[in-house]
Amino acid sequence: MSTSEGSKTADSMDEDTSQIPHVRRSKVWEHYEVDLVLVDGDFKAVCKYCGAQLHTKFGTSSLRTHIAEACRSIQDACRQRFLLTMKKTAEGLFVFDDNVFRERMVKYCVHAEIPFLKFEDPHLQPWIDSMQPAFQIKGRHTIRDDAVKMYKGMKKDIEIELQNLDSRICLTSDMWTSSQDLGYMCITAHYINAEFNYKKKTISFAEVKYPHTGYAIEEEIVRCLTEWGIRGKLFTLTLDNASNNTNACEELIKYHKHELLLEGQHLHVRCCAHILNILVQDGMKIIYEAIDMIRELMKYIDSSPSRLQDFNTIASGMGLRAKKGISVDTPTRWNSTWKMLVEALTYKSVLTSYANRKMIDSPSEEEWEKAKAICEFLKAFEELTLIVSAHRKPTSHKFLPVVLSIRHALKDPGWQTSDVLKELAAVMQTKLDKYWDPEEKENADPNRRRKSKGIEFNHALVIATFLDPRRKEDYLDFFYCKLSTDGEQITKQVEIALEWVRKYVKEYELLAATSTAHSTPSSQGNTIIGSPVAGKRKLEEEFAQHKSRRRSRVHKSELDSYLEEASEKVGDDFDVLGWWKRHGEKFPILASMARDFLAIPLSTVASESAFSCGKRILGDKRSSLNPDMLEVLVCAKDWLFKPKEGDGQ
Repeated sequence: MSTSEGSKTADSMDEDTSQIPHVRRSKVWEHYEVDLVLVDGDFKAVCKYCGAQLHTKFGTSSLRTHIAEACRSIQDACRQRFLLTMKKTAEGLFVFDDNVFRERMVKYCVHAEIPFLKFEDPHLQPWIDSMQPAFQIKGRHTIRDDAVKMYKGMKKDIEIELQNLDSRICLTSDMWTSSQDLGYMCITAHYINAEFNYKKKTISFAEVKYPHTGYAIEEEIVRCLTEWGIRGKLFTLTLDNASNNTNACEELIKYHKHELLLEGQHLHVRCCAHILNILVQDGMKIIYEAIDMIRELMKYIDSSPSRLQDFNTIASGMGLRAKKGISVDTPTRWNSTWKMLVEALTYKSVLTSYANRKMIDSPSEEEWEKAKAICEFLKAFEELTLIVSAHRKPTSHKFLPVVLSIRHALKDPGWQTSDVLKELAAVMQTKLDKYWDPEEKENADPNRRRKSKGIEFNHALVIATFLDPRRKEDYLDFFYCKLSTDGEQITKQVEIALEWVRKYVKEYELLAATSTAHSTPSSQGNTIIGSPVAGKRKLEEEFAQHKSRRRSRVHKSELDSYLEEASEKVGDDFDVLGWWKRHGEKFPILASMARDFLAIPLSTVASESAFSCGKRILGDKRSSLNPDMLEVLVCAKDWLFKPKEGDGQ
């Protein structure tokens, strides 16, 4: 490029070049030559388009103004792109970064479950151009590779977090069959970090070959723990009540008990939501015919636009809101059946009128009354299901209150107002005793090994309730008093629970002492045996052990101090994790226990919800998506989740 006579490039000059900016951060420099020129003692930038020379001594304002307004040789599209990238915002000068834009686009793609093929839509690039012409949409293969890269980076960060965790990890797991008849197993990790924040991460969404035996499930869980480098950190495993899950837990205890706390005596936690579902499903069988008739009537109406239109005409005539669609239940989910019945009862007169006009079967008045009574009764169980299904906050300390609420509902004479409700309560009580009988003797006494194959009352959940500062030992006594009038039996059950607490306290004290001993530096191998240095170090190690033993004795009173301290006031807004965070120094052993026991999830909902995501991602139009890529998308979406402020879920 020619310049005025007497001007030379900066690189050819021996003069002081202190004016030359060594770091060019502004995007405007992309429109100027790399080398500055020296004109009459001043360095100037040369426009790539028209050759104009501009001062740079006082910043880049003149350079931006030239490209934005003065340059006559720059193309309009290029000028427009420059103006967009140089747009000022409230935070200051906006500088477009292609990598940031691309990264955020991939995050949006994964979180919104957008198929990669959508990025090759011919209308997408023009839309992006209207906002940021500098960005060029990448193809589906590049977007997919970016998603995998993002997943690997996030996975590495979570791996480090889990491996450095000084508390244990609770898992939930469930199985799912895709529309392609492939079996998938989702594993979700639940834990409480050092800041006493409850965390939930989906760590596996892998294909599992058939048959899904207990051994296959156990093998997949061990593989997952090994892959993440968290063998030895497993505390509990929450599963539904299928026999293969029970067998999987037995296999884990049989072959890996040395990696489990107290040899995994409380490893298996049965999904409370699943048990509630079984209880209510059994109870609802007594009005099965009425429910089935309502279901078929609502399905019939919802299956045709013209039928729905006729239904809405009748509803409007009766002063009821028209429906865009009628809710039909999923029979395996009792709460969806309950919601269907609630809606049916709201539109009872409309449904009856419609059935009469079309001359089709509908429930009798007696059947409607039964459905109404059961609906009102089951409202309490819907609320309890929501409590145990929360998966982004602690639920284990609510276990005993939930059990009491169920038993109270089943035994409350206020509800026993009809034969159908009495029968319903009796059926549900029988099923409840099978799963949650606190007087079961198997594995009840911590000093005895379990011999029976019966279903046990998991005392890890009792301890979690004990670790709620609002409840403590008083609630254990209250709980068993509500279940029995036998004073001796009540005292025995409370003592069994407290003995488990003491046994775990002792175990955690040993773990704390071991951790302290391991953290004491030792370089005895570098000294001569019998030397003063070796003798001094040996005495220091003996002192550390003595101090640990003495602290252990002192810590034994920690439990007494916790019990003697006044219980917190009962309230729904109580922050149990916040309390333990504030009292961690006062009760270090119990606080460590709280991080583990309060992390136990009462249901497998966290894993089940991943299947809804998997089903959407692996739709009919994406059936070719391989299992590895499905795992990337399901896990990454979970990791990208950011709860809204104040959202407990």
